[in-house]
Amino acid sequence: MRTLFTLLLVTTAVFAQTPAAQLAVDDAVRIREFYRLASQIQNQIWPDWSRTPAPLLLVTSDTEFLMHRAEPPEGFKKVGDDLSTRPRQFPTNLLATFPAFGPPSVIVIGEPKNTTSKTSTPWLITLMHEHFHQLQNAQPRYYQAVQDLGLSHGDNTGMWMLNYPFPYEKPDVAQSFASLRDLLLSAVNETDKEKFATLAKQYIRERQKFFARLSSDDHKYLSFQLWQEGIARYTEIKAAEAAAQYQPTAEYAALSDFEPFTNYAATVRTETLNELRRADIAKSKRLAVYSFGAAEGLLLDRLDPKWKDGYFEHLLSTDSFFEK
Repeated sequence: MRTLFTLLLVTTAVFAQTPAAQLAVDDAVRIREFYRLASQIQNQIWPDWSRTPAPLLLVTSDTEFLMHRAEPPEGFKKVGDDLSTRPRQFPTNLLATFPAFGPPSVIVIGEPKNTTSKTSTPWLITLMHEHFHQLQNAQPRYYQAVQDLGLSHGDNTGMWMLNYPFPYEKPDVAQSFASLRDLLLSAVNETDKEKFATLAKQYIRERQKFFARLSSDDHKYLSFQLWQEGIARYTEIKAAEAAAQYQPTAEYAALSDFEPFTNYAATVRTETLNELRRADIAKSKRLAVYSFGAAEGLLLDRLDPKWKDGYFEHLLSTDSFFEK
């Protein structure tokens, strides 16, 4: 009996000391590197970006780790000064930014191996893309502006942003988009200043014609997606290129899947433009806005290097930048 009692005491003590779920070492290294990288490059890309909170929820196989949020939401257990956990609820391949626990918006992301990034450096640059969504969401009039679009038709989940019935497969829309895509690529890739100016003017004219043929709601939806997701992809490119000058920590460089930022930066712009070149809006549908909007951002860099000063003054549409 005494032996059994002693065993029960020992067993109870062991379970009492069982640590809470621990963040894997490699995950911790990546996340520290993201916040370090962001602190060094974000204000080079967008003024005062560093003022935007950047809470992050990492989704692993059985646990979710929440960091950079002052107070843990209901259902989370605080396990460190800047870390809370709960059993996994989101898919392990999720990649999104939204006010999951009320404002501010939180980046919800799986580990690199479970996302399209696959490895650490692309994953960090993808986090910069999602962090830019936090900057968009943090604008004082953002949510009211989204509501004022009048496109949700009673959908309060936000899924209308993905599922809006834009006429992607309509032949004249697909054909006009393809022509506009080719003009945009020609302008962005043109190095001669005079030829660029001519191509840019032609692109702006054709862009205006393309949007004029859309219904009011379709116009608002496509403009919104280009403003939101297209410029987020543009920001991803700019972040990768800014990171080329970034000196990573030794612990990050020691990761088994480490890729130098200089190597990755050299490919990101080309990959996005190649993606746009292959884009068929009838097949890729909403996904086409990522590369298309990114290329428009690159075009605007050459048309007006100060265009970003007015980006948040014209919420949910970049049309005004193409009216001059």
